[in-house]
Amino acid sequence: MKQAKRLLQLLRSAIWPAMAFTIIAFFGGYALFGSNGVLALGDYSQKYEMRAAELAAISKQRNELAHRVALLDPRHANPDLVDELVRKELGLTQPDEVIIPLD
Repeated sequence: MKQAKRLLQLLRSAIWPAMAFTIIAFFGGYALFGSNGVLALGDYSQKYEMRAAELAAISKQRNELAHRVALLDPRHANPDLVDELVRKELGLTQPDEVIIPLD
């Protein structure tokens, strides 16, 4: 009886430290292996490089479009670009013209 009481007292005294250790281990494991953990840093750097390349391509496309818009300014439009766009939209060409499609 004395041993059972002693064992029960030992278990009661060990339950709170065991629970604290379990909680700390859970959060520590999540800090290492979780979606925002230390080991996810490599994945973040790969995503960053991919997004940076995508941003560079989109910025290049944006700059090209901004240049074309600047050439179409109504105050001083580029006659060659205006002629190209009108012919493209209306499908107008002269019989002696040679059309070279650019892809």
